[in-house]
Amino acid sequence: MGFKVAFIGAGSIGFTRRLLSDILTVPEFSEIEVAFTDINEDNLRMVTQLCQRDIESNGLNIRIQATLDRREALRGAKYVVNCVRIGMLEAFATDVEIPLKYGVDQCVGDTLCIGGIMYGQRGVAAILDFCRDIREVAAEGCIMLNYSNPNAMMTWAANKYGHVETYGLCHGVQHGHSQIAKALGRDKKDVDIICAGLNHQTWYISVKTDGVERKDELYPLMCQAEFAGDENIRLDVMKNFGYYSTESNGHLSEYLMWYRKRPEDMEKWINYSSWIQGETAGYLRVCKESRNWFETDFPNWMNEEPNKYIPEKRSEEHGSYIIEGLETGRVYRGHFNVMNNGTITNLPDECVVEVPCYVDGNGISIPKVGDLPLGCAAICSQSVWVQKLAVEAAVHGDISLLYQAGMMDPLTGAVCTPGEIRQMIDEMLVAQEKWLPQYEDEIQKAKERMNGELLPYHPVKGFMLKEKTVEEMAQEKGKYRELASAAAKENVNESGTA
Repeated sequence: MGFKVAFIGAGSIGFTRRLLSDILTVPEFSEIEVAFTDINEDNLRMVTQLCQRDIESNGLNIRIQATLDRREALRGAKYVVNCVRIGMLEAFATDVEIPLKYGVDQCVGDTLCIGGIMYGQRGVAAILDFCRDIREVAAEGCIMLNYSNPNAMMTWAANKYGHVETYGLCHGVQHGHSQIAKALGRDKKDVDIICAGLNHQTWYISVKTDGVERKDELYPLMCQAEFAGDENIRLDVMKNFGYYSTESNGHLSEYLMWYRKRPEDMEKWINYSSWIQGETAGYLRVCKESRNWFETDFPNWMNEEPNKYIPEKRSEEHGSYIIEGLETGRVYRGHFNVMNNGTITNLPDECVVEVPCYVDGNGISIPKVGDLPLGCAAICSQSVWVQKLAVEAAVHGDISLLYQAGMMDPLTGAVCTPGEIRQMIDEMLVAQEKWLPQYEDEIQKAKERMNGELLPYHPVKGFMLKEKTVEEMAQEKGKYRELASAAAKENVNESGTA
C-alpha cells in the first residue's frame, strides 16, 4: 500500500518513534512514505536517526523525509499526526508558575484550569495554520490525528475552523480499563467497557463481563484494589457521582473545584509516590528532568538494539490501528475525541466528546451513546462551556471571552475573584506574547495595565519536590531512561508555528 504519513512535531522523540513503530508493524505498510517536520533541527535530526536505523534494521525500504519546511512534509500526505507542544517548557512554566502567585495550584495545567486555557490559546493559533497547509498541499480528504493537548480544544478548532477532518487521540481510557479489569480479577480482554464524556473527563458508564453489567458493584472492588491508595481523588469522585473517571489523581484534581483550592486540605488528597498523584507543578518538574536526562543519554539510545516491528511490541495508542482499519478494512474499536453532533444527547451538539468509535474500510463510525448519567453530564457541561469560551477566544483573539473562560473554570473560579482572574490572564498574555499572534493588540493593552496599580498577590507554595540533577538521575539510569522515553511526547518537542 502506498500512502504518506506526516508527523508535525516529530521532535517529540520517544512518542514519534513509538507511533511510527506501531504503524510499520502493519505488514501492508512496508512501502509507505514517512515525513517528519519540526522547528528544532537538533531534535529532528535525533528522531530521524533513531527511526531510520529502526527501519533499516527491520529490512524496510523507507527513507524518512525530514524537513524544517512544514508544507513540504505535508505535501501529498493522507494522514497527519500532530504531537506539538507550542512554546515548549518555557511557555509551559508560565502556565503553572504565574497562577501560583494568585493561589491557583495545578499539577499539570494542560487540559483545563487556567494553564490549560492558556495552552489552548497557543495551540489553537498553531493548529489553524497546520489546517491551512493541509487543505492547500496534503492529499484530498487528509485526516489529522491529534495527540496534542488541550486535546478537546485543539480538535474542536481543527474541525470547526480548520475544516480538516480531525480525531483527538489519548490513552486515558485504556489505562482505566486496565485498572477496572484488575479490580474485577479478570483479563482486560474479557472486560467490555463503554466510556463516554470529555477528554480527561470520560466516565466508564458500562462495565460488563460475560455479558453481565458490573458497574454497580465496581466501587467497593476499586476501593480494595492494590492501586486504591494512589487513586483517592478518583474514588472520592466515584463515591459522590457513581462512576469511575479516566483521569488520574493529579489531572482530575485540577479540573474540579473541590480538591486544590485550600492548601491546608490538599495534603490529604495527594502523595509523593509519583508526580501524577497531585504534586504541584509535578509534570513541569518531570518534563524538565526528562529533557535534561535525554540530552545526556541520547548517544546511549543510538547504541541500543533498534526497535523491532513485531505485534508484541505494538503499543495501545490508537493512531496505527485507525490507519490500519481505514486502509485494510480490519475492524478496530477505540475511544476517540470527535465532534458531538448528538452522540451524547445531554451535552451540546457543538463540542468535542470522547466516545466509542469503530473503524473499518468504510470509515470511522460513531454510535449514539445517549444521555450521560446526570451528575457526570453536569461536571462535563461546566467544562464544555469553558472549552467553548477558550476556543472562540483563541480563534478570534477575543480577550473578553478569554477572561470569561478563566472565570468559568471550576478551580480558577473557586480560588480567584474576577479582578484577579483578569490580572492573572493579562500577566500570562504578556509572558506568552511570542506564541499568541492573535492577541497582538490586546497584549499591548495588557502591558499598560500591568504597569498600573495591581491587585495584591496571594501566592501558594504548593507541594513541590526538588528537581533532580542529571547526576542524581544517572544513579537510577534505567528508571529515568524509561521516563524520558514515555514523557517525550510532551517534553522534548520543539514544534511551533514556524
